[in-house]
Amino acid sequence: MFPIPQLQYRTENASYRIDSDLGTQQIKQPRPTQEIEQVDAQMDIKQPLGTMEIDQSKAWDALGLGKNTEVMLRIYSGARDVWLQGIAKRVEDGNRMWAIHKGGNAIKEMGQDFRVSFPEMNFAGEASYDNVDIHYERANPDIQVQEGGAEITAQVNAPDISYERGKFDFQMLSYAKVEFTPPQIDTKL
Repeated sequence: MFPIPQLQYRTENASYRIDSDLGTQQIKQPRPTQEIEQVDAQMDIKQPLGTMEIDQSKAWDALGLGKNTEVMLRIYSGARDVWLQGIAKRVEDGNRMWAIHKGGNAIKEMGQDFRVSFPEMNFAGEASYDNVDIHYERANPDIQVQEGGAEITAQVNAPDISYERGKFDFQMLSYAKVEFTPPQIDTKL
């Protein structure tokens, strides 16, 4: 038997080196821009003056200083009574003089009463503690309110994104190879 020649081979894998770093990414999100403006409330208050009426005509009338028309009306309305009282007084005086025979000095006694006066004529009004009338009317305040509030303006800011590539270094140290070694062939027979 003859030995069968064998073909030998040897393989070598490729070898390489990779040096890489990851990239860096930065994301910054700025807060939204916000403006708030406070609008003040407006208030307008108007206070009209109240009205006061003081009527002291009764007090002046009680002092005898009232209006001429009222004084004249009192004199006119009371004149008839004074006239009737005057007639009655004169009748009484006449009766006293008629009765001179009863004694006494009627003329001397009447001499003191010959004054001309009108004590019975009262042309002043009635005196009272309540002769001054005061009337006050208040005026309501006028209040106008205009509401305030807040004016808000907001603006969204876009994110700030930055990316830096990492490095990538590739080196081929050796390539893959296959070596064949042929057998020795004996050519002798």
